[in-house]
Amino acid sequence: MDEELQGVDSTRLRKMDSLRNQGIDPFGHRYDVSHHAADVHNDYEGFEGKNVSVAGRLMAIRYHGKACFADLDDISGRIQIYVKADEVGAERYDLFSSFDVGDIVGVSGTVFKTRKGETSIHVKEFVFLSKCLRPLPEKWHGLKDVEVRYRQRYLDLIVNPEVRNTFIVRTKVVRAIRNYLDSQGFLEVETPAMHAIAGGANARPFITHHNALDLDLYLRIAVELHLKRLIVGGLERVYEIGRNFRNEGISTKHNPEFTMLELYQAYSDYEGMMEVCEDMLSAVARGVLGTTRITYGDQEVDLAPPWPRLRLVDAIRQYSGVDVTGIRTDEDARAVASRHGLTMDKAVSKSSLIDKLLETHVEPRLIQPTFLTDYPVEVSPLAKRMSTDPSLTYRFEAFAGGRELANAFSELNDPVDQRRRFLQQAQEKAKGDDEAHPMDEDYVTALEYGMPPTGGMGIGIDRLVMFLTNSPSIRDVILFPLLRPRE
Repeated sequence: MDEELQGVDSTRLRKMDSLRNQGIDPFGHRYDVSHHAADVHNDYEGFEGKNVSVAGRLMAIRYHGKACFADLDDISGRIQIYVKADEVGAERYDLFSSFDVGDIVGVSGTVFKTRKGETSIHVKEFVFLSKCLRPLPEKWHGLKDVEVRYRQRYLDLIVNPEVRNTFIVRTKVVRAIRNYLDSQGFLEVETPAMHAIAGGANARPFITHHNALDLDLYLRIAVELHLKRLIVGGLERVYEIGRNFRNEGISTKHNPEFTMLELYQAYSDYEGMMEVCEDMLSAVARGVLGTTRITYGDQEVDLAPPWPRLRLVDAIRQYSGVDVTGIRTDEDARAVASRHGLTMDKAVSKSSLIDKLLETHVEPRLIQPTFLTDYPVEVSPLAKRMSTDPSLTYRFEAFAGGRELANAFSELNDPVDQRRRFLQQAQEKAKGDDEAHPMDEDYVTALEYGMPPTGGMGIGIDRLVMFLTNSPSIRDVILFPLLRPRE
């Protein structure tokens, strides 16, 4: 046996060789598919008695003397096929009888219903398309091992139809978002994935190196600052759907590589972004799922607008009992964290304490869609200050199902204030906050040329798909999540 084929099923290998000996390529050629399984199921009356050609993977084979039934899976679902020896011929029937579960075949035949009423295809011809050399997971138990499911996503997709549907929904969600934004006059753009400065968010970046320029670069943690440069340049409505990279831990809510939507609209503000958010996400749900009522966990959530609004400081006070407006110094923040038994994963400051209180006490309580508004300036380095209270910003985050769905600002367009905020972030970095925002002189220069009042919003595509598909982990909605290598 060839060394590279060690570990595969020896019986299947012999069948592969037998196919070759009969002049049949075990890893076949093009096959013209006329229909998919779902087409036939959804319109049986229209297809009854007509010839169709389908292709897919054999998932079960049941023999009844000189006839057999088999289940064939394609991307749309499963359909039963019926092969009879006296119709395809004894030699061809013997050939079909040598096929294994997992093999990929193309069949053509007429559509009918069995005596039990199951829609099926009466096979007249079949073509072998690909040999499956490894047995699929046992029928009744399926593929349940989470580690194997994520490492061998192809196997997960084969044996768990609900997983396949999750990623079909994901594609539809992204398409629906694009359709919505395009219809509203937004322009889709592409910006660099490698940045000289890791800006646009508070996060630790991945570092790479460009050899020709002898230059360290960062995989982008956000697209925000490049998109706002485009607003300065006169592109009034822009958006980008793309990968971001953050050098952070892995959890049910975090993967170091993830997909974000960011959009910016000149002459708008965070109120305008609230309108876009609730209108777009409810439209996406209706378009993809046919309803705005979503089941997440054991809760039913209705995305139909309007969504209620709650000031962040009021939400923290309501759910944790802490009045963050009274916190003036890092010492105050440390005292509150100690009093409430909060374990912090970064240096304790007012901003990190607010983040922790929000994550621990507030976020899990926000089941129905809710806008949390008016965030303190310490946690919003890129948002415009409120004219009525400069300690707060025109910022909101949208939550539903106990998870964050969106983050938005009235964008800070005052270059003097922006420079001051960057310098404050530099002080936070000097205190040990590796995720503090760096100074970006070119971005400040762009603002000095004048950026119109602008509303901006970011939505995590992965988390949105988690919510819409009732998936408990971000790994369930990323085709190939990052995993620790096998030892």
